[in-house]
Amino acid sequence: MQASIARQQNYSDVIARLNRASVAKHFDAYVDVPWDAPHAQLDAHDPRWELDADDPLGATDWYRQQPQDQRARIGLAMVAYAMKRGVEFENVLSRGLLEFALSRPNGSPEFRYAYHELIEEGQHSLMFQEFVNRTGCEIAGISGLRSFFARRVPALGKRFPELFFVYVLAGEVPIDQNQRALLRRADALHPLLRKIMQIHVTEEARHVCFAQKYLAEHVPRLSGLRRAQLQWMAPFITFETARLMFEPPRAFTRKLGIPGWLMADVHVSRRHEEFMAGAVQPLYESFRELGLVSRESQQVWRLLGLGPRQSARYALPSRSTQQ
Repeated sequence: MQASIARQQNYSDVIARLNRASVAKHFDAYVDVPWDAPHAQLDAHDPRWELDADDPLGATDWYRQQPQDQRARIGLAMVAYAMKRGVEFENVLSRGLLEFALSRPNGSPEFRYAYHELIEEGQHSLMFQEFVNRTGCEIAGISGLRSFFARRVPALGKRFPELFFVYVLAGEVPIDQNQRALLRRADALHPLLRKIMQIHVTEEARHVCFAQKYLAEHVPRLSGLRRAQLQWMAPFITFETARLMFEPPRAFTRKLGIPGWLMADVHVSRRHEEFMAGAVQPLYESFRELGLVSRESQQVWRLLGLGPRQSARYALPSRSTQQ
């Protein structure tokens, strides 16, 4: 009983601290991003948009043999694609947070935090969409089964919040890890992209913390059936989310002049496999610590190429790696 009370107190303290942090440090998409500063103007031919040799596509001979302006144009389009997917994810997340907040009782600090996060996600969407608009890239929204499931995820915020926050972490952690790796390149990044990612990483750290703490507090209270649902669904949710963000559809890459055979080779290459596994590894470890990876479901993670492995730490492959 005392351990339960202490855990609840710790959880409440964390939520209170996150609420204070959202007040003390937050950003505005049209105040804190230097959209019109001379040094941050967006030029599609800027070499800083070129994909690095650590990128699975950027490492290919075909890409390196393209003219410089074509390499930059492709790199910029890939960034815009990721931003557009980010807008769509934030939309699903925001609607789920509204459902979650309305299910909280009066006086709940979770209600307040959900609205802090909702406001921050709104600012992120404004940043991402403004960036996409300025690139001039036409990027289609998700459709088919992905759109069908995306429309149903927000209701989980009320009906099954633990599953909703599994979706949240599956969408946030791999992107956060990728952006942190990119930010290590510092001045090699375009200043507009660098500022957007710095803001996003800063606030996403709070969002990830809340989702993890919520699951740590509430998963132990679930029935065995519901815990089993989370264990079996987590690897599939993670796999599909990672593919959506890191594997642009053929219709998009075709417009960029990228051969279909090349993208097919890229997506089955060891470099891409290591990239995906590395981006997902912190999420896998988080789920494991939360008791959401059983001995049986661990095999699913492995079969999907996202399970534990000797080299599964987050680090982009070196330039010397060839595939």
